[in-house]
Amino acid sequence: MENQEQTPGFPQLNAPAPHFRAVTTHGERSLEDYRGKWLVLFSHPADFTPVCTTEFIGFAERAGEFAKRNCELLGLSIDSVFSHLAWTRNIQEKFNVEIPFPIIEDLKMEVARAYGMIHPGAADTSAVRATFLIDPEGILRAMVYYPMSNGRSVDEFVRLLDALQTSDANGVATPEAWCPGQPVIVPPPKTAEGAKARENEGFDYVDWYFSRKSL
Repeated sequence: MENQEQTPGFPQLNAPAPHFRAVTTHGERSLEDYRGKWLVLFSHPADFTPVCTTEFIGFAERAGEFAKRNCELLGLSIDSVFSHLAWTRNIQEKFNVEIPFPIIEDLKMEVARAYGMIHPGAADTSAVRATFLIDPEGILRAMVYYPMSNGRSVDEFVRLLDALQTSDANGVATPEAWCPGQPVIVPPPKTAEGAKARENEGFDYVDWYFSRKSL
């Protein structure tokens, strides 16, 4: 039988995030430890690499913004905890930035495989730049993948977290590039009667399926 390249499994949006328990730079962590909080779980290809260093600095500098939104940060790569510690100490020494969040040691690639972070076409033993937003109930709400060569925008994940929390709190959707303070999208009506009535419901009306409002 011919060898076939293994296709990575992927978690599903709006389903429970895969459980994990792992050693980190801040001691053992599990998904259950984050119950009641939002979690940004993000992977990087390897320690001591330049693009990953800029991303970790970016997350560290915005850690307070995530904390204000009841959100924790958790990094991961297929490196040992000793490598993680050496790298974070190097970042503090060379860039004067302290990394305040844990980094998972995933030498057996158990967490990476559960979350679809291993893409053989990109590299055999490295986790790609994957980012997962998990809500306080442990439900996976968003996942974003970047190529090895290009760093993430940390500001985008702050924005996306704001959008998810706003949608949950108000039962609305958010348009392209939405930021707090801007109008949101009202869910379209689901009946002919509702579509007919929409124009007179007091929203910023464009058509029956497209109306906005301010919060």
